Amino acid sequence: MALIADGHVLLEGLPGLAKTTAIKTISELTGLKFSRIQFTPDLLPADVIGTQIYDPRQGTFHTRKGPLFANLVLADEINRAPAKVQSALLEAMQERQVTISGETFALEQPFLVMATQNPVEQEGTYPLPEAQVDRFMFKVKVGYGTEQDEMELLKRASSGSLTAPLTALLSRSDIIEGRQLIAKVRVADKIHQYIVSLVFATREPSRFKMPDLQSLISVGASPRASLYLERASRVNAVMQGRDYVIPQDVKDVALDVLRHRLTLSYAAEAEQVSTDHIVQKILDRVEVP
Repeated sequence: MALIADGHVLLEGLPGLAKTTAIKTISELTGLKFSRIQFTPDLLPADVIGTQIYDPRQGTFHTRKGPLFANLVLADEINRAPAKVQSALLEAMQERQVTISGETFALEQPFLVMATQNPVEQEGTYPLPEAQVDRFMFKVKVGYGTEQDEMELLKRASSGSLTAPLTALLSRSDIIEGRQLIAKVRVADKIHQYIVSLVFATREPSRFKMPDLQSLISVGASPRASLYLERASRVNAVMQGRDYVIPQDVKDVALDVLRHRLTLSYAAEAEQVSTDHIVQKILDRVEVP
């Protein structure tokens, strides 16, 4: 969905849940250029975006592009890098361009950053700045599979290979065509109003007859949340075989779009209330058109 909607994805899950494998699989299925950046505390911005290299023979500088110049970029354990490196991604994620020594380079389309982070390990990690978190269209939580899933995992491991050879199913032109298609999906004014109401309910819950949530939310979702909700709803509608958006499309994507855009208050943290819980309450209580 993020590929077609031209967004980015933040995957959060414990180690060993195949987050990296999932992203590599997507690159193989799409045939897009793939790049992996392992974020570490000693990483520098130049290691991500690239730098100017001096050539003593020619007496000139030339640009060496970093791993960010790819279609699919895996930012592995993004919360292990300091803020200076994390902010190096901001321009690329928002503007789809990179500036190196004053020279601006456009990134090839499609461009998708899929970042992973560990939710429990705190040693040697740096919280993501709110400005960067807001640039991810989706935050997807990866949990444990079923017993049957793990049985299948053991069977594949004992046979010598966890993954099978894959053939590309989508091309770059297919993805660009998909983006043109979702632009034609119809969104009624009532759906737009529903999206705006959901976002405003995170900022002013009392106005929507949810005074119990007012003390739990410190900062609500940004206007970018409305844009991403609408765009993701369009993609969801197409995936369901429709050329128009219904309220259920908005509900289907709302949790992944909104969960990382709310800043909880100290009261919510003390009561161990999650953003998922709050978003679900808002979905249950805001009137559906």
